[in-house]
Amino acid sequence: MSLSEQLLVGQSSVMRELRGLVDVVAPNASTVLLLGETGTGKEVTAKAIHELSGRRGRLVSVNCSAIPSELLESELFGHEKGSFTGADKAYAGRFEQAEGGTLFLDEIGDMPLSLQSKLLRALEERTIQRVGSSKEIPVDFRLVCATHQNIEAQIQQGNFRADLFFRINVFPVRIPSLAERTVDIPMLIDAITKSLS
Repeated sequence: MSLSEQLLVGQSSVMRELRGLVDVVAPNASTVLLLGETGTGKEVTAKAIHELSGRRGRLVSVNCSAIPSELLESELFGHEKGSFTGADKAYAGRFEQAEGGTLFLDEIGDMPLSLQSKLLRALEERTIQRVGSSKEIPVDFRLVCATHQNIEAQIQQGNFRADLFFRINVFPVRIPSLAERTVDIPMLIDAITKSLS
């Protein structure tokens, strides 16, 4: 059984197609955008892409909707000591933590507009600046993003930058819903049961 089969459980045609896409995209450095409903396995798919990529660094995950917007910048880009109240020491953010590996930004559609330009700059320049610093820090990461939202509609509503969407939509992968793969439910139950024992 291949690694993608171990991570992406199921024998339905849509899961075989998904594994095929993951096997194609994993070895190259392209940015990947995972599209699918909540609970469809976007994080597991990101893990499969990372594990098959050959990148030696780790997979670092951030759920953009779970972190308050005022803390997300510091969480992603890090901060210097004293850069804001409560910053008693320097902090290497998720970009630096993902050095040589993969940064997975889940629910990127919820990222505040104010941070989208900073993310775009990091993608274009491959450098970041910690909060409270003007020093450029080079970063080596592969980006995998995920969302349940229609980003094109978000762009039309002025909630998402079109230029950032262009940068993250290099290799879009749609994750099938469970309703599209009911034949896989027994295998999923078996896999979950084994992982819990």
